[in-house]
Order: sequence, then C-alpha cells, then structure tokens
Amino acid sequence: MIPLRKNIQQMAGYVPGFQPPDEAAWIKLNTNENPYPPSPKVVAAILAELGGDGGNLRKYPDAASRAGRVAAGKLYGFDPSWVIMANGSDELLNNLIRAFAGEEEEIAFVHPSYTYYATLAEIQGARVRTFGLTEKWELADFPARYEGKLFFLVNPNAPLGFTYPLEFIENLAQRCAGMLVVDEAYADFADENALALVKKYENVVVTRTFSKSYCLAGMRLGLAVARPEVIAALDKIRDHYNLDRLAQAAATAALEDQAYFAECVRKIRETRAWFTGELRVLGYGVIPSRANFVFATPPDRNGKRVYDGLYQRKILVRHFSDPLLAEGLRISIGTREEMERTIEALREIG
Repeated sequence: MIPLRKNIQQMAGYVPGFQPPDEAAWIKLNTNENPYPPSPKVVAAILAELGGDGGNLRKYPDAASRAGRVAAGKLYGFDPSWVIMANGSDELLNNLIRAFAGEEEEIAFVHPSYTYYATLAEIQGARVRTFGLTEKWELADFPARYEGKLFFLVNPNAPLGFTYPLEFIENLAQRCAGMLVVDEAYADFADENALALVKKYENVVVTRTFSKSYCLAGMRLGLAVARPEVIAALDKIRDHYNLDRLAQAAATAALEDQAYFAECVRKIRETRAWFTGELRVLGYGVIPSRANFVFATPPDRNGKRVYDGLYQRKILVRHFSDPLLAEGLRISIGTREEMERTIEALREIG
C-alpha cells in the first residue's frame, strides 16, 4: 500500500474552471481572464530577456525577483522589503498557511468565496472554519475576537463581486488574533484597496495577482505586501527560484506600464456597467460588482439551464453546484463584442 498521508488520501482536489482544448472556438467567460493582450512593453521585455538565441535561459533567474519588488514598492509606496513576488497569488496563499498554521490549527474564510483556501489548508493538515454572510453582506456569527491563525478575506468577493468597506476590513484586523489576509485578486477593478492597513496593522497581508488586471494569467505571477518580518518568513519557505527569468521581466514591465494597465481596467469597468444594465433589462438579478465579472441570477433562478444553453452556443461561463450559488452564474467580462454576443444568446435562451 502506498503510504500517503491520511489527509492527502481523504481530501478532494481543487477543480479549476474548464479550459476547452479548442478554446479559440469559444467565448471564454468562465475563469475571469482579461480579454485583452498584455502591454506591448511586457512582450518587448520578454523578448529582450529571452535574447536573440534564447541564451539567457541557460542561466538561473534572480532568486529574489528584486526588480519586481522594487517596481511594486515604488508603485504602491512601500520599501521593497515589504514586498514579495510569487508564482501566482496561489503560491502566497499556500505559503502563508505553511508559515502560520500547523497541523490541527485553524484557518478561516468567508463562504461563499475562494474554495482553494480549504484545499491548501487540508494539504497542511490545518482545520478549516467558514463564516457565512448576512443579507447585508456582513459576516454572520463572527466572534468579538477570532483566535484562528489566519483569516482569508477576498475583496472584492469572488464569486459574488461586491466589496467590503475599508472600515469593515479594519475592524476585522482588530478582531483577528492571527493574520488577516486580504486577497485582492480583483481590487484593481474596484474603487479602493486595503494597502494602507498593512502599514497600520502588523497582522494584515495583502495579496495581488497579475492574472486579471495585468492580462498575464498565462505567466502565473503574484505579489504580497506585508511587514518585513512576514516577508522574510515567506522568503524562507518559497521555492528558491520561484519565478523564471521571463516571468520576472513580464512582472516588472507590467507594473511600470501603468498607462496601459489603466486603459484595460477602464474598458472592463465600462463593459461591466453596460452588461449589468442589459442583464437587468432581461430580468436577471445582478449583484453590483467591483470585479471583472458579475454574478447574475436568471428570472426562473435556474442557473444550470442557462449555463447549458450558453454552452451549446460555445459560450463558457461558470456555474457552481454549491446550493448557495447554484441559482446563478458567474460571468467574466470580456470584450464589448463578446458581451454583446452573450446578451444575444441569453435573449435566445430566455
């Protein structure tokens, strides 16, 4: 018998959004990817790093990803010692659990939100606790003092898209005995973020991804901003060459080209507003979103029926089996043309 750890034997793996092998034939609105290409400066930086004959790839990358830390620190107003670069924000979430939660120690998060937190906790043998939401998008039954090792708050919320006010997040930081991790995968599409709280509270960590607003899901890039002591701990346990040379070049160029970034965000926000209005004309219930997706519920509250109808028309969206979410659909914001075709399909489906 293969001697797997008991928790690995018993756990179920995380199931990511469906990636069709013939993706060019689909309108793909199921994994919150950015519909636009990355900055031309990113492409140029990758080609320059590659070199004419690819010779740079024979050499290891900078283990500390220093250029990315400097660029992020300059952009967000932090010394580079407060920043760490990562192989996607998922690497950071994993390493935060490894750093702070041992076996049988507790981590918690909001339900519904990013279920991968639970998978990562199970890998480490940590216990998972979830807190539900009230009708006013507040945490239900959250204690005056939460004693768990980590609390994860994705803001804007995924998959629902709403944001928690900054005052709410600050109150959470005060009530958490352990670390509060504000997962800001979608914060660039919102009006505010929690970066200021990192300087104010030693137990606050903010994580970001390049997959959404920077159009780089294929590069697997992320970063975190936290106190230098936390960053030093994460440096101890990350893979020593966790970002390859091309990823580091892409990250630095993306952070430095804020004009292109701002234009992509503007287009997505405008398309989000238009698409939300069109959905409501069709009778859909739509939660006001500050992310690059919307969560919409059809008039008959049969999300699976609409999902199937879109699938037949080669339009991929995300339907969740969770009873709290099954009535609706999470729909990523694509280009204006893609969203117009999606609205046409929804009219046909009825």
